[in-house]
Amino acid sequence: MESNEISELIKKDRSERKQQYFEGTFLDYLDLVKQNPEIAQLAHQRIYQLITERGVDVVKTEEHPRLRRIYGNDIIKRYRFFSGDFYGIDRTIMKIARYFHAAAMQGEESRQVLYLVGPVGAGKSSIMEHLKRALEAAPPIYAIKDCPMREEPLHLIPKHLREEFSKLLKVHIEGDLCPVCRYRLRHEFHGEYERMPVVTVEFSIRSRKGVGVVPPVDPNNQDTSVLIGSVDISKMDLYPEDDPRVLSLNGAFNVANRGIAEFIEVFKNEIEYLHTMITATQEKSIPSPGKGAMIYFDGVILAHSNEAEWNKFKADHTNEAILDRIVKVEVPYCLELAEEIKIYQKLLRNSNFTAHIAPHTIELASMFAILTRLAPSAKVDPMTKLKIYNGEEILEQGSIKKVDIAELREEATNREGMTGISTRFIMKALDTALAESESNCINPLAILGTLTKAVKELALPEEERKRYLGFLQDNLKKEFHKLLEGEVTKAFIHGYQEQARDLFNNYLDHAEAYANRTKLKDKNTGEELEPDEKFLSSIEEQIGITGSAAKGFRQDVTAYMFFVLRNGGTMDYNSYEPLKAAIEKKLTASVKELSRVITQAKVRDKEQSEKYHTMVEEMKRNGYCDHCCNVILKYAANHLWKD
Repeated sequence: MESNEISELIKKDRSERKQQYFEGTFLDYLDLVKQNPEIAQLAHQRIYQLITERGVDVVKTEEHPRLRRIYGNDIIKRYRFFSGDFYGIDRTIMKIARYFHAAAMQGEESRQVLYLVGPVGAGKSSIMEHLKRALEAAPPIYAIKDCPMREEPLHLIPKHLREEFSKLLKVHIEGDLCPVCRYRLRHEFHGEYERMPVVTVEFSIRSRKGVGVVPPVDPNNQDTSVLIGSVDISKMDLYPEDDPRVLSLNGAFNVANRGIAEFIEVFKNEIEYLHTMITATQEKSIPSPGKGAMIYFDGVILAHSNEAEWNKFKADHTNEAILDRIVKVEVPYCLELAEEIKIYQKLLRNSNFTAHIAPHTIELASMFAILTRLAPSAKVDPMTKLKIYNGEEILEQGSIKKVDIAELREEATNREGMTGISTRFIMKALDTALAESESNCINPLAILGTLTKAVKELALPEEERKRYLGFLQDNLKKEFHKLLEGEVTKAFIHGYQEQARDLFNNYLDHAEAYANRTKLKDKNTGEELEPDEKFLSSIEEQIGITGSAAKGFRQDVTAYMFFVLRNGGTMDYNSYEPLKAAIEKKLTASVKELSRVITQAKVRDKEQSEKYHTMVEEMKRNGYCDHCCNVILKYAANHLWKD
């Protein structure tokens, strides 16, 4: 960017900020409210508007087979406000949005704390930060000038006139002046509230403007001044004890008025310390320091902690008053492989690592994370369960295995996603592998080794450690071998995609003719031909379909094809999972020759050398670099196709 462009950018920003800034009397402010009543909205309404103004995508699962397998017939709403930052917690985000929607409509939620509970590294703090940053970037609000509570100017309107003003301005008016503004109105402006100055004020996390953050406080030194401010002792000899001028309203609730108050690890505080929450939620007022009157509070109270603290707090029946004022939303770990992968891709994009990452590296790390979070099942093995939770169709003996995801969820005795390996643990393992890579490249073998070492060093019960190591050394290694075999074989077969498409289209033509008892027309000669059952069988037997089962399979494929075409979709060889698997197996029949090409480097003939180099180039096109391609192929030669 050139210097004149930078200069223009600065000028434009300054000009826009000047346009946003306002300073005038309360009468001037009333004119603005009459033109746009939205500027007087309450805190929950403001946050809900920030969440929804970027748009909401409504996903009808019946139109997405994979999502239907995960969510059933539920309608999923995806808020663009959260997209690109949060993955695999759609239901959690929908609950959060629902809370703000109800609160914005002045429902009971507007007088409740939004409390997020979940395991470490699940994203509780990130959701809070996302909301606070959005508020910080939001347009300024109008407030009484020099008010320590940055309060809504409409509080100046006397109670007996509010009904008429509400009708004139078409706004809801609630709340009272803080003690400081009440004192100023009486003594500086002699009760002439229309002359009170009003200005625009911005939100700032760092400057504590509209955003108050309360970390856990030392139990031995808890002081409510952190929440509600204090009495300024230096002014006690100047003014009486009940004079508002002695008040220092700089507590978390004071600064969070009209914005957000966040309680970090909320239940690590003593219960007496949290009593201020009761009036801040239900009565929308907070105590004044010293002997002053209650102060009106309009803010969003957010809190979060880990589940152990929640369970301990909930178990004490004396905490009922606070529990009754909490809307609890669980933030579990992601259990959907495709979404878990996106989490690490995002984190790596935001880092400065430049090393090459081989295909399936992040995928295997993500698989390990999810395996540790899933409860054991008597119905399916861990890897199958992972794939079902990812919305994949499970093939068994050539047909799709019908497994009800709802049954698997009900079968889990513990609440899945609330325990297991955290995102941070996986990210640290990826960081370690990247930092220790001498070749500036990491591959699945490297990450499996790093994860194994990290699990051995982790403070875990021995039984759990064995289970985790079993995932790495058994389940994931087997899955990697499958992925590797498919990857290398695909690269070996010249024109794999084209051959797969040809086989797929031929199969569809013959299966349709067979199912409909019609003949095919030869494209070159125009001759009518009978369906080639031998050809059909050669594909079907790859996935164990023989004899009478073949007829049903051909009818299923034909019916599915018409279903897709009727709904405006297009068919390709990836469309129908069982047929795709059969075609891939048909194309991977030359495994022994492949093994020879890889292993017998010194005795390759010219044709084999050409095949080898073609295979390497194809793998490089698929995301491998020279180094990881060499490592992966050597590993394949030593661990696959040994027979």
